[in-house]
Amino acid sequence: MSKEICALEPKAIWENFYKLTQVPRPSNHEEKAREFMMNWAKENGIHAEMDEAHNILMRKEATPGMENRKGVILQGHLDMVPQKNEDKQHDFTKDPIDAYVDGEWVTADGTTLGADNGIGVATGMAVLLSKDIPHGPIEVLITATEETGMDGANGIRPNWLKGDILLNLDSETEGELYVGCAGGLDGEIEFNYTPEATPAGHVAYKLALKGLRGGHSGMEINVGRGNANKLYFRFIKAVAGELGLRISSMEGGNMRNAIPREAFGVVTLPAENAEKFQMAVAEYQKIFMAELGAKEPTLQLSAEATELPSIVMPAEAQARMVNAIVACPNGAMRMIDSMPDTVETSNNLAIVKIAEGRAEVYMLMRSSVETAKTALAESVQAVFELAGASKINFTGEYPGWKPNPDSAILKEMERVYEKLYGKKPAVMAIHAGLECGILGSTYPNWDMISFGPTLQSPHSPDERVNIATVEKFWNFLKAVLAEIPVK
Repeated sequence: MSKEICALEPKAIWENFYKLTQVPRPSNHEEKAREFMMNWAKENGIHAEMDEAHNILMRKEATPGMENRKGVILQGHLDMVPQKNEDKQHDFTKDPIDAYVDGEWVTADGTTLGADNGIGVATGMAVLLSKDIPHGPIEVLITATEETGMDGANGIRPNWLKGDILLNLDSETEGELYVGCAGGLDGEIEFNYTPEATPAGHVAYKLALKGLRGGHSGMEINVGRGNANKLYFRFIKAVAGELGLRISSMEGGNMRNAIPREAFGVVTLPAENAEKFQMAVAEYQKIFMAELGAKEPTLQLSAEATELPSIVMPAEAQARMVNAIVACPNGAMRMIDSMPDTVETSNNLAIVKIAEGRAEVYMLMRSSVETAKTALAESVQAVFELAGASKINFTGEYPGWKPNPDSAILKEMERVYEKLYGKKPAVMAIHAGLECGILGSTYPNWDMISFGPTLQSPHSPDERVNIATVEKFWNFLKAVLAEIPVK
């Protein structure tokens, strides 16, 4: 696969991207990737250093005659979201990504590709290696652990970077320039309970909901895909009372910013209700497909007999928790009035875990309006307070990025794009969280734009990047660097 990817144009990006696919770099396990980047810089004679938050900064002097231009920072994040199909054997902390060319796209075999944001990092590497691109002073900033909390951006060293213009290379639609993004807030909920012995006469089943497409909880929260946690507990609520169903354990979703694709658990119920339970599973399979089949054609709700567990949740605690999850706001809450195709406020009920006396619920709330984000958190808090949750915490808050209508680099990039491609680029705000808002709070003098090639279904095993748009993105970036204004 390496030969066909490395032969793609522009080779300067694709060769570096392929190298990144061979180095494990899931969020919170980026040690090997950091070592690779530092060694790569040393081998190529590029200045590189790392700060306390594990951000990597590389510098390149201006090409002759361009020394008086404003300094440009090319920024991407090193980590990737680790998601795989159930039948795929893959350890993201050890195994390389099996990337390949699929027609007009590059994708991966059963896992996330890591183009989010490996393409951005590979682009920065390509500029650093270039011998024929005119540019002013260049800094390449590679941030750490963006996907699970923007740790690198939050911990960036002040007064470290010297540039004036930040070009964030982490957007996912070619031909669009992003000038603002939503802020975010993590919700962490916990229910503590004393497990009960499994009632006599019960039988056990592995209850599974799988086959959903999932996706990026910022980019794809409004496209109508199913949330595995919401569907799973909707089914349990519908049948638990009548059939005496009890939850022993459960796990759904694994990333706060990925729409959950799968949920699995062990449930028990009286043996005399086994046939009714299987009939209910079949009925809800039909209901879910009738509602979501156009978006989720491989959705599957199933149950198979398994070994009887020794403990279950108490019925009263289970009912409170199930009701709270069913009632919890999820999905797109509101669109931006001035940009009706862009989500303003959303929630992703991302992760649910139940085992041995504790149930945990994690979610990511986003909004481009701070008061709306606060109101959403208050709604979530109210639901889980009524349900008697043991703990309700809101953490990891990060600011949105407010658009600057007077941005000089925006006007310049609009002009360059139109000159290259005969049309103006779209100027957008994005519902996904970008690091620009956080970085800009530490470096308020920066003029910032985010852009990139076209990616589809990031944060899911369907992730893919369009080959032709990578070349357009590269040519655009090179033209912009040649036209950066003087200081």
